[in-house]
Amino acid sequence: MKKIISIAEAAQLIKENSSLMVGGFLRCGTPVKVIDELVKNKTGGLTLIANDTSYPEYDRGKLVVNRLVKKAIVTHIGTNPETGRQMNAGEMDIELVPMGTLVERIRSAGAGLGGVLTPTGIGTVVAEGKQTVEIDGKPYLLEKPLRADCALIYASKADKFGNAFLDGTTRNFNTVMATAAQTVILEADEITDEPLDPAEITIPGIFIDYIAV
Repeated sequence: MKKIISIAEAAQLIKENSSLMVGGFLRCGTPVKVIDELVKNKTGGLTLIANDTSYPEYDRGKLVVNRLVKKAIVTHIGTNPETGRQMNAGEMDIELVPMGTLVERIRSAGAGLGGVLTPTGIGTVVAEGKQTVEIDGKPYLLEKPLRADCALIYASKADKFGNAFLDGTTRNFNTVMATAAQTVILEADEITDEPLDPAEITIPGIFIDYIAV
């Protein structure tokens, strides 16, 4: 069985100045309860790794509005004006990463790889400061693995062993992030005492450290 802990206990596992992956695409498949607790605790100095910074009034957007994020590694910030304001004011560091590249960097960390080679970003500001590798006469950027101290992920349903089912597009970043953090905390809409059918398991329980309820 996985250790089932309270939302408050889960938030205590995320320390000041740590790196935090948060699953979801905008509000789809995003864990929210632990984030609300982080806001309550004023846990700051975070490096946020996510697809986006959501909206000002929702989930990880609240971390930005409450000035708890020192750096965000994301694919876009357009839905949260406060992110752009803080970036332009020099109050928060933003690393914009092409979406496919972000996924592959996280995936390569989870797989224990040294990085991925991609042509995306060649000849643009994305390539600045990065190693270029030529294969068969074509240049590729070496994108290094991206890991985190902690990952917050969402599931539609989970069993007490940590096996998780994610419905449809809620899978998004949750599946890869579950493999690439030192500590993985799961929030689920439903927790069952009976084991999930193997055919419906999206994320095996071996990747989950805690279930927050």
